[in-house]
Amino acid sequence: MKKKIIISIALVILLSTVNSQQKITISKFNLQKISIENNVILKDKDLKEALAPIYNKNLIFLKNKEVEELLIQNSLIQSFTIKKKYPSTLKIKIFEKKPIAILINKKNKFYLNNKIDLFEFIELSDSKNLPIVFGNLRDFKIFYNNLKKINFPFNTIKKFTFHETNRWELLTINNKLINLPKRNYLRSLENFSIIKNKSEFKNYKVFDYRINNQLILK
Repeated sequence: MKKKIIISIALVILLSTVNSQQKITISKFNLQKISIENNVILKDKDLKEALAPIYNKNLIFLKNKEVEELLIQNSLIQSFTIKKKYPSTLKIKIFEKKPIAILINKKNKFYLNNKIDLFEFIELSDSKNLPIVFGNLRDFKIFYNNLKKINFPFNTIKKFTFHETNRWELLTINNKLINLPKRNYLRSLENFSIIKNKSEFKNYKVFDYRINNQLILK
């Protein structure tokens, strides 16, 4: 009888020791640190706050899908990579959407990337240097793709305006106004690219191409 009692007590002690060790081992892998890399626009603090629900979760059992669901809520994130660094660190490399312009349409404001996709507008330190587009997404996408065909220097324009008459008006960073016709405007832009730096055109502020085969200077 005494032997049975002693064996029972020994088993309880043994099992409780195993369970205790198991708890200690598992807790060692709880997520304690998130390392953010490659972000320029987005702040570490904001990203880590968005990831708050996964802190202290066990890194072994944490699924990438859980992290993804939190990150994709931010419209400035284009893609990311996730790497677990045991015992308790998660490394995330962020690839941001790069805004190239700000689209304003019916008082709504959005960023545009180089694929002319819209994404959420938030105040950024560099946003003041981005060109402004007054118009709709569809028409600007067509216009932008046509500019690329002739290698027109996009970064020389600070404002694009699409008028109700279905024509574009451009304002350069040197405050030269380019009035384009409805049709064949690429030919007008190619002409402007040729003459803009010539000394005889230096003092003109308005280049009006609206009348076919004519250029009116002011």
